[in-house]
Amino acid sequence: MQETSSGRPRWIGIPLRVLLMTAILTLLAFAVSLLLSILGTVVYSQVEHVAPNMPFAYRYVAFPFAISVGVIVLALSLAMEIKYYRQRKTLADIERAG
Repeated sequence: MQETSSGRPRWIGIPLRVLLMTAILTLLAFAVSLLLSILGTVVYSQVEHVAPNMPFAYRYVAFPFAISVGVIVLALSLAMEIKYYRQRKTLADIERAG
């Protein structure tokens, strides 16, 4: 909770927190989806007796999934941070008035 000396919250930290959270969760989603898609590709190649197609795991599964998760996380974290900022601002105004 960043506050100035007058007790009012600042909006300057919102973009940093939103971008940091988006980057971390996008990378995590990419890593997990890539692991699962590689495992699925290997299992499929063993069942069908063909060579595993690893570029398919990157291009058509992991990357689109990570981009989708990144967009969703960006929107949700931005909405949450704005909500919390407005709530802190209102509470600071109430405290100052009282």
